[in-house]
Amino acid sequence: MAMDIVPIQLSLTAGDLITLWAPRWREDGEEWEGFLGDEEAVHAFPDTAALAAYVRTVSDHDLNDHPAWPQVLQLTVAELVPEEDQCYDLVGVPEIVADEPDTWTVSELAGITTLVRSLADTCELTAVHEVLNAAEGFGLLERGTWAFNGREGGKLWEQLADTIVARWDEVIDALDAVVIVPEVDPTALATARRELAAETGVVLTEPDPDAAADPEAGAATTPPATTTTEVSEAVAFWESVGIDPILISAKDVDHYTLRCYLNDKPVFLGRDGLIDALPSARALVRHLAEAGADGHDLTATSTWPEVIAKAAAGELVVELDPQNTYQLSGLGEDLADGPTDVDPSQLDLGVELLLDVGEWAGDETAAIALRPSQSLGWLTSFVLRPDPTRLAPSPPFDAEAQRWNALVDGLVQRLRRP
Repeated sequence: MAMDIVPIQLSLTAGDLITLWAPRWREDGEEWEGFLGDEEAVHAFPDTAALAAYVRTVSDHDLNDHPAWPQVLQLTVAELVPEEDQCYDLVGVPEIVADEPDTWTVSELAGITTLVRSLADTCELTAVHEVLNAAEGFGLLERGTWAFNGREGGKLWEQLADTIVARWDEVIDALDAVVIVPEVDPTALATARRELAAETGVVLTEPDPDAAADPEAGAATTPPATTTTEVSEAVAFWESVGIDPILISAKDVDHYTLRCYLNDKPVFLGRDGLIDALPSARALVRHLAEAGADGHDLTATSTWPEVIAKAAAGELVVELDPQNTYQLSGLGEDLADGPTDVDPSQLDLGVELLLDVGEWAGDETAAIALRPSQSLGWLTSFVLRPDPTRLAPSPPFDAEAQRWNALVDGLVQRLRRP
């Protein structure tokens, strides 16, 4: 790795982007710091091959005069992949600060704050400095957890969390405005992709421009850029242990948890009818490495120790299969509009989830409501198993929609933040 220039990953509104960071260095008696880019913007890329293609073909940028830049030009594509401790989840900061100020949380937030200060200094982002100066705790993060111990420390953490909840969008907006994705030479990009495949066996997937441009697409439906090899390895692990990460999106809130089937019966991460649900995949992994290692029904599975071992080693990756993504938000409104307005695939998944949770919790409410002899069950079965010989349900469907929403409300009440 080139000394003093490091690849980093920034998770922003546009997704996971990769760029280069030169932390402070001295030259001719002066201190400097910078990022790959120019006076107007930081240049970042959706994958390592695009970064390599840019580095190899563009010389007009702020890092060109850095003493270590000639070494960067000698790096392979694989050597430009950011290390795990150089991946900064900027949009996930509100989720991070929602946790208790343990060593992991404080350390992660300290690293992000240092990086954000550097970006603010380099790009002259006054708005970012105003947010970071609004809470004393930002300046104490590098001192570790002791600064947030006791009554006074708890107040500092609470002030820090309140500031982030109220104003972190200002930081993200300022960074979104200065971090851009420039075009790269297509020939150089193709060469870099082949080189990466030859070095590591990783074949980068092309990003979906339509998904990225869809303003209605949220984090749950537009996953960050990744590689087919990484995805297959993560999915293969979960398949091997027989446990599925699942995402439940209800009332416009995302909940990440786990489910498996033992003797064909559903079992969730939780106990006594309450499901441990986390706000992000990262938070779920952190939970499994700590408090979520035991004390729930999934410990009955013979493969659970394998999951915990990976989580404790920092090697666990939560990758969602589309069939384990349950978008319940909006289905009630669609049902009220009638069968033709309902997405059958999402309704089918929603019914599956409601029945699974009810069976696991010993609650027959959903099973009864979804019987074909009931009005809601008649409507859902008509959508899921269309039959031209059947009499179509007649509007209005307000009662069926209300019954569906009540079932979803009951499910949400079972989801708890551990």
